[in-house]
Amino acid sequence: MNFNLTLIAQALVFAALIWFTVKFVWPPLLRAIETRQKTIADGLAAAEQGKRSLELSTKQADESISQARSRAAEVITQAEKRAAQMIEEARNAAKEEGNREKAAAKAEIEQQVTRAREQLRDQVASLAVAGAEKILRREVDAKAHGELLDSIKKQL
Repeated sequence: MNFNLTLIAQALVFAALIWFTVKFVWPPLLRAIETRQKTIADGLAAAEQGKRSLELSTKQADESISQARSRAAEVITQAEKRAAQMIEEARNAAKEEGNREKAAAKAEIEQQVTRAREQLRDQVASLAVAGAEKILRREVDAKAHGELLDSIKKQL
């Protein structure tokens, strides 16, 4: 009987231990396990959301870089167009200035030609008057007049 009492006592102690464990130890362990599972699940969800956020940020960064490159290309194209336009404007301005200088030079040449003509007219008039004087001073002779006119022609 001693053996049975020991076995019964052991069974009672084991049952008390199980009851104590189920009543006092097991609920905090379950809460700790559930809390840990929730923490792990939250961490995994946050990691997945971080991964998606990283992918989205990477796409946005790529789009921003692409837009910046596109804008830079546009700015370069506009700068090249403006440079070409400025060169063309400078060419046109230079041509206009050249044309103005050419016109001024032509006007100056025409004035000089006009002055030279006037001087020639004055000289021709003086020569004609001098020739007429000589003709009138000499006697009226066709041969003499012809020689005189020839000498006037040579002077003109």
